[in-house]
This record gives sequence, structure tokens and C-alpha cells, in this order.
Amino acid sequence: MIRALRDRLLAKPTWVVLLWAWAVSRVVTALVVQATAMWVQEPAGVHSSHPGYLDMVPIWDGTWYREVVVHGYPLPLPVDAFSGQVTFSAWAFYPGFPLLVRLLTAVGIPFTGAALVVNLAAGAAAVVLMWHVLQDGATTVLARRMALLATMLWCLYPATAVLQVAYTEALAVALLLAFFVLLLRRRYLWASVAVLALGFTRAVAPPVGLVVALHLFLRWRREGRAFLPGQRVSAAVLLVSTAVSAVAWPLVVGVATGRMSAFFEVQAAWGQRPDKGPFVAWLTWAWDHMGVAGVLLLIGIVASYLSLVLGRHGRWLAPEVRAWAVVYPLYLLAVVRPITSMWRFLILDFPLAAIVVSMTVRGADGGHVLDTWPRRLGLVTLALLLGVVVWTVTLLTYTPWADTPP
Repeated sequence: MIRALRDRLLAKPTWVVLLWAWAVSRVVTALVVQATAMWVQEPAGVHSSHPGYLDMVPIWDGTWYREVVVHGYPLPLPVDAFSGQVTFSAWAFYPGFPLLVRLLTAVGIPFTGAALVVNLAAGAAAVVLMWHVLQDGATTVLARRMALLATMLWCLYPATAVLQVAYTEALAVALLLAFFVLLLRRRYLWASVAVLALGFTRAVAPPVGLVVALHLFLRWRREGRAFLPGQRVSAAVLLVSTAVSAVAWPLVVGVATGRMSAFFEVQAAWGQRPDKGPFVAWLTWAWDHMGVAGVLLLIGIVASYLSLVLGRHGRWLAPEVRAWAVVYPLYLLAVVRPITSMWRFLILDFPLAAIVVSMTVRGADGGHVLDTWPRRLGLVTLALLLGVVVWTVTLLTYTPWADTPP
């Protein structure tokens, strides 16, 4: 019966299969969130004596996004009454997601429902776009099937519950993948639009810029003078748009508040201080916890990951996708301090799912397909489901004054 159902599903267009996978994963995740709300969530954390799924949607950062939707960004810039220093405020949160939510609330949809609609729709778009990106240039049936499996597995990333609460990850990954589709198809002007929208959603422009630079370099090396003047202009527009994307929201915050460093001061109030130097926070954290062994372990994990991406398990992916898989995690290590939010930040590292599928289907050597791959894939899926439960229970739940945000 299961095999017959599988065969019927696989006979349908790929986008239908992907949307079914997305829908099933959302039902599974919703059940996990509901159970967590009922049995684990402290009522004081959500102001409900009987917490349920909907109480978990506007949790943690969701409260700040609701503040932006309902009241907008605060003026004047909030400062501490005693020290006079810039303090926590909604200015740390990018406006793309709350803007879309506000459009829905304007027609009478409550914040919780509007946030769900935006993120479920963005996630559905993301899975279809992800398949297009992962199988770009695939010349074998195996590569196309691995792209499909990787996209489906990504739906069960341990922090996947963040894609259906009031957070920006679903919208950010949809915009990121739209950018990749347009870049790989050389639609540079439309890619510029996507990257500008991404700049008002998440702070990922620096690694995106490196991907753009690599793409244009590889194209120039292949085509030389055949790189037509009209395309060079649109490529230049893309480079400029990526640079603008990196500074657009900080500039808006500076102009709106009358304090050009306001965005970075608010980020510092939240604990983000990249000015201390790239990678310093993580190396210090590893040293403080385990000394030399901790530093070596951290370096070993990063080196192992890079070897997988740059080795045979990543070779079937487009160069731009592999570049993103390298530069984005390194960017996070360079500018983000060691916090539990890293788990959800890494949901944008979508090529990781492709690496996992390659290791599952083809084994450690990345060569022939293993006869036992269905069983191995089943075990990986079970491990991911367990990860979904653990992440949701330990990080999505909120206990007032606890310091373990998702």
C-alpha cells in the first residue's frame, strides 16, 4: 500500500510532490508544537493558562514583530533612562516580514493568522525554488533525484518549527532561493530586486555578494568577450544592488532616528558585537568551555564540513550553491556570537540537506549508490524528526527570564 501510494505521488509533477511534502511536514511540526505547548510550555511565558499551538506563534521575537505591525518602529530612539545608552528596541528587526503581515492585518486578519499565512506561503514557495536550485545543471537522473530528496529532507530540519511561527526565516529563505534561481538563469535585473528585498528581511548581503562575484567571474572566464555589453550593465546593477542591500536598512534606521549608528548600537544592546573581530567570539567560547581541545574540536568540525562541501559530496551542485554553503556558515561564525539562535540561522544553509542526502544515498566515498540507501534515508528522517522534537521542546518554549531563545 505504501509503495503504491509512493508510485502514485511520484507520477505527479515534481512541484506537486514537493508541496505535498511541505504540507505533511507542516502538519507533523504543528502536532509537535501543539504537544509542546500543552505539556511543556509554561503558561506565564505565553500569557495563557492553557497554551496551544496559536499561543506559540507570536513567541520570542514574534512579540517584537507584532509590536512593529501594531505600533510601528519607536521614535525617538529608545535609550536607557540611567546610562543614556541605546537599549533594546524593534529597530533591530528588519521590516520585510512585518510589512507583509501588516498588509494582511489591514484586511482584518489577526496578527497570528497573518504571520502563519505569510510563512506557510513563503515556505511553500521556498521548497519549489529549492528543487530548481539544487538540480540546476544536473545531467544525471541520480542528481535530480537527490535534489528532490534533499528538498524534502530540508522540510524536516530540526528548527523547522521556526518556519511557521512569527519569524523571518521562511520569507528570507524564499527570497534567497528566488535570488539563486534568477542568478543561475542570468536574470540579473530581477535578481537585483530579490537581493534588495532580502536586504530588508535578513542581514545576509555580504555572503550573497561573494556568490555574485564568483558567478560573474566564472561567466567572464568561460565567455570572455561573448559576455555581451547589455548583460555587463545588468551584472553591474546586480553588484550595486547587493552592496546597497547590505547597508539599506541600517541607513534607513539612521535617517529615521537621526543617529546614523543607531542600528549597530541597537544590535550591540542585543549582544551582537562583531567589532571585536571575526571568529573571536566562537574561539573564545570554545576555549572557555574546553580549552585547547575545544578550539581544536571547533576547527575540526568546520574543516570536516568544508571538506564535504568542496569534496565529492558537493561536486554535483552548482558552483554558486557550493560557494553559498561555504561562505554563509563562515559569515555566521565571523559575525554572530555563540547563541542558540544559530540553529535557526543555519536553516538558510540549504545545501547542507544536499550534502546529507549525498552521504546517505552514495555512502562515505561519494561513489556508487548504496543498496541500503532507503533504510539509511529512513534512519536519517527519524533522526531529523527527533531533532524537531528536541529543538521545539528545548528552544521554542519560553520561560520568562530564561536565556535560551530559538
